[in-house]
Amino acid sequence: MLADRWPEERFQQLRQHADPAIDKVVAEYLEAQPAGRGALDLVKAVISELGQAKREARAPSGEPPASEIFDAIGFVEDLPEWGDDRELLARGQAVFADYGLYQSVALFFACLPMTYAEVSSAKVLADVSDLATHSLTRWAGESWQLLIDMMGLKVVNSLEIGRPGHTTAIGLRILHSFVRALIEERYADQWDTERYGPPVNQELLLATLFDFSVGTWEAMETMGVVLSEEERAANLYTWSIFGNLMGVEVCRDGPLTLDDVEPISARLGRLYDSSDEGRRLMARLLEEVEEFMPLGWRKMPRSLVHWIFHDAAHGANRVPKLLAVPMPAWWFTALFTVARRGHRHARLTRVVDGLLRWLARRVGRQIAIALADRQSQEQAALKIPAELAHAWSIKQSKPAMKTREVRRNVRRRVRGWLPGR
Repeated sequence: MLADRWPEERFQQLRQHADPAIDKVVAEYLEAQPAGRGALDLVKAVISELGQAKREARAPSGEPPASEIFDAIGFVEDLPEWGDDRELLARGQAVFADYGLYQSVALFFACLPMTYAEVSSAKVLADVSDLATHSLTRWAGESWQLLIDMMGLKVVNSLEIGRPGHTTAIGLRILHSFVRALIEERYADQWDTERYGPPVNQELLLATLFDFSVGTWEAMETMGVVLSEEERAANLYTWSIFGNLMGVEVCRDGPLTLDDVEPISARLGRLYDSSDEGRRLMARLLEEVEEFMPLGWRKMPRSLVHWIFHDAAHGANRVPKLLAVPMPAWWFTALFTVARRGHRHARLTRVVDGLLRWLARRVGRQIAIALADRQSQEQAALKIPAELAHAWSIKQSKPAMKTREVRRNVRRRVRGWLPGR
């Protein structure tokens, strides 16, 4: 029955389908713009307005030109009729609140690499990031902020109108439409529609939703954190509501369920492939994250990528090779070998698994600190809520950030003196 629900033909249809309702409004809006104002200008305006709206905890409106497109689309959209189970929604959000540091690791070393290994996604991210923000890794930071907006606090109103999660979902839907228009404007002769479908199509949106939910659970399992069936079902329900707001077609009439996970994962696994853009995005991500690692830990991020994908299903085990991820640190390889063999001995397994969980939490905290400090330098619209910052022992005062900056500079100089990398 599940195979019948998710035949290959359905995915082919999703690949050729974008978001026609919103694309029609955006196309008409672009036609009405004065000469000299194209899709790129509006992408930048929308990015800026979304960041400002979230900082001020309001629905996007702002100044033209961004305000005009929000008004034209009719911003006010409530949760779907099937999305009124507040208890289930709260349980789904609590998965991040309870395991946030592990999910930060999963995002950077599992979800983002899976996105980069999908060729059309990598092409869109690389091209639009270069044009709109001049930063290949800004989207990585904004993906982490998306988790905070949706899941970061144990409150159920983050997806209501004017709240951060709702603003992010609707804003992304608008932004995706502008991205499609921008690709058409700048790269129409280079985009293989027959192979990839329209940019940011429904298949890609579904894959992204799965990366952030199912992909995260699977990555957390390698860190020794196994969610219960109830936690996974609630988390997928919450992501389905977000997907509905973001225009994901398969979430229009009801939420995805755990029964959908295996057949969808099997179909999406065939999307993994190698590309210059994917390798460039991965290299830049590792470069930036490794800068924030303590001395002796610089190769930890690349090691985690290899660890997480080692036994991944549905072809995902090929992701590190497809993205040319450098070899892991020798000491991590040794630790990983011990961890795999240690399952024959319960006591050794507990010790090694505990060490691996500690390493994952430590890296997750370093990522959160890196993003908080970049926000202080106005490199990205990122903010860790005080509740999470306290739970994760992250100080966000100016003296604390200055101290961390000094430490980073020292690490950078020391690494510059060391032979090789």
